Amino acid sequence: MPIFPSRRALLAAAGMSAFGASGAANARAARRIDFEGDAVSALPSGVTVALTGGGIPPVWRIVEDTTAPAGPKVLAQTSTDRTDNRFPLAIFAQPEAANIDVRIRFKAVAGRKDRAGGIAVRLRDPNNYYVVRANALEDNVRLYHVVKGRRSQFAGTSATVPSGTWLELGLRVEGERFEVFFEGRSLYTATDKTLTGAGRVALWTKADSVTHFDDIVIATLP
Repeated sequence: MPIFPSRRALLAAAGMSAFGASGAANARAARRIDFEGDAVSALPSGVTVALTGGGIPPVWRIVEDTTAPAGPKVLAQTSTDRTDNRFPLAIFAQPEAANIDVRIRFKAVAGRKDRAGGIAVRLRDPNNYYVVRANALEDNVRLYHVVKGRRSQFAGTSATVPSGTWLELGLRVEGERFEVFFEGRSLYTATDKTLTGAGRVALWTKADSVTHFDDIVIATLP
């Protein structure tokens, strides 16, 4: 079983991986994103905003959070539309891959309908992707595929997800195998073959979730 990477590992090139014994051998390339070079109130370069479902358009922007783990600048989703079937996305232009290992830090700040943060992978467009998300109002971490805008859960478990606290969430995808990590440990594995091709990585929230994201590491795999 791959070991979830240390937060101290800042990866910039192939072969320089801290993704565990097997991960180190298999990772092709990795990048770390901390938003410290981005302007407050702006959208980071290389990130586009999209929405799955209905409701008003999302608002993603750089804000300052002195509690953040990798410096005071974070990417935040700040709109508060309570539409249930509303899933804001912040999509990274690169990389585009099928097999990938992503880890993030997120903080669930507010939300009355939902209070969630997640990672989308194999994103073909705003209506087709996989997403793992942690919800502070429900205290669970669930894994879904989204096809033609419809979200279907295929794995999940209960977990304590406190609000107002920086938490670590990760997802490793290799072929049909998915492994979810939470707070430095492997939480569960699952298999699914609904979406098999390459896609992009995105940050994800739901409904009126106000969520901060920071210290993102994305590693492509063979």
